[in-house]
Amino acid sequence: MTADELVALLDLAPAGEDRFVGHSALNGWRRVYGGQVLAQALVAAERTVAAGDPHSLHAYFLLGGDPREPILFEVERLRDGRSFTTRRVVARQKGEAIFVTVASFHEQEPGFDHAAPPPSAPAPEACPDRRQAIELLEGPARDHMKRMLDMTWPIDIRSTDLTRYAAGPVREPRGALWTRIGEPLPPDPAIHRAALLYLSDMSLLETALGAHGVSIHDPHIQIASLDHALWFHRPARVDDWLLYVQDSPNAVGATGLVRGLIYTREGVLVASVAQEGLMRRRRSV
Repeated sequence: MTADELVALLDLAPAGEDRFVGHSALNGWRRVYGGQVLAQALVAAERTVAAGDPHSLHAYFLLGGDPREPILFEVERLRDGRSFTTRRVVARQKGEAIFVTVASFHEQEPGFDHAAPPPSAPAPEACPDRRQAIELLEGPARDHMKRMLDMTWPIDIRSTDLTRYAAGPVREPRGALWTRIGEPLPPDPAIHRAALLYLSDMSLLETALGAHGVSIHDPHIQIASLDHALWFHRPARVDDWLLYVQDSPNAVGATGLVRGLIYTREGVLVASVAQEGLMRRRRSV
């Protein structure tokens, strides 16, 4: 998929009052990619808001979506206040809810301003691109990277530590990678907000699995995003490199929690992320 095709994916078709229809990219995913439905739901909500930009979104993945079927997004106008506007979006396929989110919008106003500084990290140009990473990795990790190369484009990723993709010793459940949309996007800020959501669903559970010496490509592990929250702090171009800093403070009961901070390469904090995911050992493969 190209960046132009991603933009087209985000251009939902009207389907009645506060209802919109989206389609999926057929790029090898057996289920609808979570970042896609997150981004499309935000687009649907924004279409019904007269003023203000999104500042937070809290979502639950209810069922795995079928990428061959259209997705109906139904927007409920929960509140239109003077400063804040709230929308609830339900995504459906074949009449069943597969996803639900609540998004809040805020008209910009002056106020307090602080942000946590980014950790030190090598520049993206100093990190191997994905094709170089394929050559550096071995065994199942190399095969996994080859599959992901085509399935995730136009998301471009450069990891600061390739051991996150390989099984082996238990690692600290924290790390960082550079990510972006690898081709130019239109300047529309709404497209960049949706694109930020699109790429924010990538790589989080790898951080939690590392605490147990397990890699994401292990066929004995079942993983899936359960919920996702993102807070928009400051605008950013998503077709430029962003540092995605992640840590996992907890895993219990077949679930793992991962937190993320997203910075520009200049060190500006643009978004915070939290996600809980299923991390279950399969009984048989």
